[in-house]
Amino acid sequence: MLISSPDWRRSTNSNSAPLHTFYQSDVSSGYLLAEESKHAVKVLRLGFRDEIELVDGKGNLYHTRITSPDPHKCEFEILTSTFIPKRNFSIHLAIAPTKNADRIEWMVEKSVEIGIEKISFLLCKTSERKSINMERLEKIVVSAMKQSQQAWLPEIIQMISLQKFMEKRPETQKFIAHVDDKNPNLLQHLASPRSEYVVLIGPEGDFTEEELVAASAAGFKKVSLGPNRLRTETAGLTAVMALNLLNQA
Repeated sequence: MLISSPDWRRSTNSNSAPLHTFYQSDVSSGYLLAEESKHAVKVLRLGFRDEIELVDGKGNLYHTRITSPDPHKCEFEILTSTFIPKRNFSIHLAIAPTKNADRIEWMVEKSVEIGIEKISFLLCKTSERKSINMERLEKIVVSAMKQSQQAWLPEIIQMISLQKFMEKRPETQKFIAHVDDKNPNLLQHLASPRSEYVVLIGPEGDFTEEELVAASAAGFKKVSLGPNRLRTETAGLTAVMALNLLNQA
């Protein structure tokens, strides 16, 4: 019988060491997928009756025990389960990817660790990067979710034009990070707690005047992320941090 655990983050094995966490979108199979099986058995050297935690990315956490430590198909049994509700706010970062892929990958990893629901990639007028490696980014997101002990897998959305993205946005609070003489308002001062946010971050060449006008017409408010000039990836991470801190006050 499955029961709920009051705090999955405190789960330990019999030796009081923190349990290793693995991602399994469907636990009904009873075994880890090949990559996770290899990591569990070959890398971590987990064996028969060792306990592990599974997350499915949909809010469900499972405390399990290994029944067959096969590096190709590591089988397990579920001991307890619990459901972690979604947060009472959500953050959607829409950002133009940087020319240097390493920088945007770093930003994605850190944003997931801090807390985010969605990341969309924008194709703007001055964008230098026209494509992204979705498979690699999705792996980074899974790894960051496990490392930071979260139950919900953030959504990564394929590159889309800025104009198309801005059409009929469902979020209740919409912002565009752009600094000019008429924009003294910090993001954390304009945003209200416990809301659904979307924040636009432009490319290294910044938004064009035409794009700024279109964003304003679509209901996006200009906000500042501080007095310093920030790189694209730093601006994205700053926005994520500001909104998370706002909702912890």
